[in-house]
Amino acid sequence: MKNSVSVMAGSCGSNNGSPVFSTSASSPSSSAAPHTPACFLPNGFLNGSRAGALDRSPSPPFKPTVAILGSGDFSKCLAVRLLRCGFHVAVGSRQPQRAAEFFPHVVDVTHHEDAVGKADILFLAIRREHYPGLRDLKHLLGGKLLVDVSNNRRVNQYPRVQAEYLASLLPEAGGGEGLNVISAWAMQQAGPRDASRQVYICSNSVEARQKVLELARQLHFQPVDMGSLASSREIENMPVRLFPDWRGPVLVAVALAIFFFAYSFVRDIVHPYVKSKQSDFYKIPMEMVNRTLPAVAVTLLALVYLPGELAAAHQLYYGTKYRRFPHWLEGYLQSRKQLGLLSFFLGCVHVLYSLCLPMRRSERYLLLNMAYQQVQANVESSWDEEEVWRVEMYVSFGIMSLGLLSLLAVTSIPSVNSALNWREFSFIQSTLGYIALLIATFHGLLFGWKRAFEEEAYRFYLPPNFVVALALPVCVILGKVLTLLPCVARKLHAIRRGAETSRYRSQRHRLDPIGSASHVSPERVTIM
Repeated sequence: MKNSVSVMAGSCGSNNGSPVFSTSASSPSSSAAPHTPACFLPNGFLNGSRAGALDRSPSPPFKPTVAILGSGDFSKCLAVRLLRCGFHVAVGSRQPQRAAEFFPHVVDVTHHEDAVGKADILFLAIRREHYPGLRDLKHLLGGKLLVDVSNNRRVNQYPRVQAEYLASLLPEAGGGEGLNVISAWAMQQAGPRDASRQVYICSNSVEARQKVLELARQLHFQPVDMGSLASSREIENMPVRLFPDWRGPVLVAVALAIFFFAYSFVRDIVHPYVKSKQSDFYKIPMEMVNRTLPAVAVTLLALVYLPGELAAAHQLYYGTKYRRFPHWLEGYLQSRKQLGLLSFFLGCVHVLYSLCLPMRRSERYLLLNMAYQQVQANVESSWDEEEVWRVEMYVSFGIMSLGLLSLLAVTSIPSVNSALNWREFSFIQSTLGYIALLIATFHGLLFGWKRAFEEEAYRFYLPPNFVVALALPVCVILGKVLTLLPCVARKLHAIRRGAETSRYRSQRHRLDPIGSASHVSPERVTIM
């Protein structure tokens, strides 16, 4: 549609019973009758003016009337938001008398036909299944700007996007969909820190898009121009997606947890029971979980830095940075943040489990038994210098690695990230991240100590848990060491600055025919 507009900013959230305004008797200085109720809006205005100095204050700049079709929760919050910003509001409802009880008195709650006739900007706050009922308003919508604020219930619920469907029903109006990435709760928040303020706007008409951008700014939002209506499907799906960037990392974490838990169960529970009928099943709730958590955490941390090394190997192999990575590697690179945050979370849970281990009744029984055996053996001191140093360093390295992981997690927050320049962010996420991985690896090695070389540690011929858990981190650290070698680092640095090897240049000219895209001037190539 030529003048269709799509504005994305809020979902039909719920806020029943929120005290968005209050009423009291009007003040003696008011020009209203003594018994007329007054409405105090959230910005401190009494029926559009401040109490006490109604006649002396200069009149605010004129703002047009905005109509909202629909009287649900989002419509209530949007009406309050518009009133705070100085707009006059008319609400269209199928049952205006009942709906008027939930809106401030200064809001004109009326039928759909009357509301459409009073405003040039319309917000459509009804569900898609009720759109056909708007056909009776076609003759009133000519030249008006229609902004739909409804949401679907799932991703790609309909084959046709809402903007196109609405345009086919109401071709007389310049409208589409919008205000669907901000919830009703966020819509009624006054402070910028209370909720997200970013909204997405798209339209095939530049003029209509500019009008909605300005309206969003007047509502104290941060509009993002998404261009034409080709972006409408992507924006429609934003509020109904459920952690799309976390699915892969979470599945990887769950798979690793199942693997390490099953591995520990076979070695530490099944083996003693099979060999000597020793029942250690009581260890499952605490010890088995606590052995699984650090193994998964350090493996996830290694997986954060593995794709960077794979990308470096890809560039070194082909001798250029202009060859695209495989799709799986591109997706892998984009999931590093989620993998790192999961590693940090599991590390924190591991610390909590470790602090609670001495509180168990079984640990107290084992401690009493050990003390009794020491008395029976007439041993005055069981001090082991090597074991003391091992545990001291083991705990210290664990604390240091968790501290560095905390720093990495904090700098991944968008507000903190935006305060850093690229060099600072790269130093924290890359340099300190590798240091955290190195320290966490030492933490695991100190935990295992000599057990990797003891024959009895290989139960069912399986190596100890820490050996399996540290295999990938050690490989990643060795890979980083290789990229830091002067001969490799120099070549990689030159490639990332734009250099290409002669082998890649000859291969590219052999594969690309004359007149292909590679022979077109870069100034004439448009990348969409």
